[in-house]
Amino acid sequence: MPFDPTVMKDWQIAAEAEKNMPTPEQYMDMLGLEKDELIPYGRTPRVDFLKVMERLKDKEDGKYIEVTAITPTPLGEGKTTATMGLMEGLGKRGQNVGGAIRQPSGGPTMNIKGTAAGGGNALLIPMTEFSLGLTGDINDITNAHNLAMVALNARMQHEANYDDEQLAERGLKRLDIDPKNIEMGWVIDFAAQGLRNIIIGLGGKKDGFLMQSKFGITVSSELMAILAVATDLADLRERLSNIVVAYDRKGNPITTADLEVDGAMCAWMRNTINPTLCCTVEHQPCFVHAGPFANIAIGQSSIIADRIGLKLFDYHVTESGFAADIGFEKFWNVKCRLSGLKPNVSVLVATVRALKMHGGGPTVVPGRPIPEEYTKENLELVEKGCENLVHMINVVKKSGIKPVVCVNRFYTDTDAELNLVKRIAEQAGARAAVSDHWMKGGEGALELADAVMDACKEEVDFKYLYPLEMPLRERVEIIAKEVYGADGVDWAPLAEEKAKRFESDPQYADYATMMVKTHLSLTHDPTLKGVPKGWRLPIRDILVYGGAKFLCPMAGAISLMPGTSSNPAYRRIDVDVKTGQVTGLF
Repeated sequence: MPFDPTVMKDWQIAAEAEKNMPTPEQYMDMLGLEKDELIPYGRTPRVDFLKVMERLKDKEDGKYIEVTAITPTPLGEGKTTATMGLMEGLGKRGQNVGGAIRQPSGGPTMNIKGTAAGGGNALLIPMTEFSLGLTGDINDITNAHNLAMVALNARMQHEANYDDEQLAERGLKRLDIDPKNIEMGWVIDFAAQGLRNIIIGLGGKKDGFLMQSKFGITVSSELMAILAVATDLADLRERLSNIVVAYDRKGNPITTADLEVDGAMCAWMRNTINPTLCCTVEHQPCFVHAGPFANIAIGQSSIIADRIGLKLFDYHVTESGFAADIGFEKFWNVKCRLSGLKPNVSVLVATVRALKMHGGGPTVVPGRPIPEEYTKENLELVEKGCENLVHMINVVKKSGIKPVVCVNRFYTDTDAELNLVKRIAEQAGARAAVSDHWMKGGEGALELADAVMDACKEEVDFKYLYPLEMPLRERVEIIAKEVYGADGVDWAPLAEEKAKRFESDPQYADYATMMVKTHLSLTHDPTLKGVPKGWRLPIRDILVYGGAKFLCPMAGAISLMPGTSSNPAYRRIDVDVKTGQVTGLF
């Protein structure tokens, strides 16, 4: 029987469900793994992907299902909940199903967004381990990233204190690093706005090089993006060596290989290459691997996790970060291009709450009570807001996929509102299903599971939005017009200068275009809801991720270090000292 999420909190549901979660031996039976393919780690073992892929390299892939969403409210619309619910629904239908999601960051977990474990009866377990570090990937990435910064600052100090002959005696060649042109900063996996801009090296000449620096959150690190797109350990090692840390005084890039720190960084990250195994509260297996930012990096769980899942499961469900204009676009044009995998269906998650916001409802503010308009029937707001849903349906259809709209039911939604959303979605050319997985688990997701299985029977004429040969500025133009609905693109002088340089240099010809913008609007302005008309996308700069091989055009101001709110989650998280149970996670 499902738990009652109107009475029990998520951490309480998780604690009860975890009493019967699979053991490593049961996981091996469920997944058909051989003994040396499972790496023990408490309740969350890793899977040795190289061994699994070698054994199953000739096995046909299962069905590939991606989960995305409409433009969300700041509270989120339940993509992870829908991902868990769909897996549970397919499990109820007797299907061999599994999935892959990103690892949550400590910043949102301890702030206002929560752990991204899903919720109610559509929840990932073990929730505490998932939310608080899991098997250590984020910690390893933090250490590897900061080691590059240690190497940079130490090298700058030595070059400032020694002449060329003295450097040569120490086996060093002068790199002539420009202290005003440093690409990287430090990382920590919390939302710590006080570290966005810092000065390091205060003291004397033995205390490092005096310079301005910065912190980002770990999930924004290029190393996290590299883990998401790497295909194996050799690929990871090569990508780590190409990370641009800074530039010399002539404008040439200084990489981690130049600092001779790339090998040690890979040593820190060697274990991150293998996905971690968790499950839903109904015990469908789910890989957790990688956790890159979605509005500045790829925002996907790893290619490695998807490759394994497609070999082990008949239906493999993977989730993309944020809405279809960001998450699906990057899944479609970057992740699938890098992996060579082609999806069978995309599930587009929508809520009545978000549709009312897009229809002109009051502002939704995290940490404050939600306005009553979102809990009372209002068909006019819902219908107007469905313009955003139809826009996202059309974005997905441009890839050759016919989407399935999952109307993620909230207990305050009325039947009239839900039926209206279904009717509009079907008129736009999508399948649609109301899913009550939060309340009922797999039983509540049967309609969704049936729609997805039906969609998977169709042939998909999958095609990318643009060819890889297309110049950068043309790529950005087509994404802005075809995905965001902009009239065009306006380039700031700095951004245009960089774009021309990248377009003329063959080194960047195969770099992915990784758009950077807010997730709260189709535009660059988070306050503009629905489907805005008559606007242009401003590009102010382009970031370079040399190891991940991303060029990141930046629309609007995006911070790599979020801030902690005045009412963060950590105020309510604690430990029962008698049982050791963590309480208050959500």
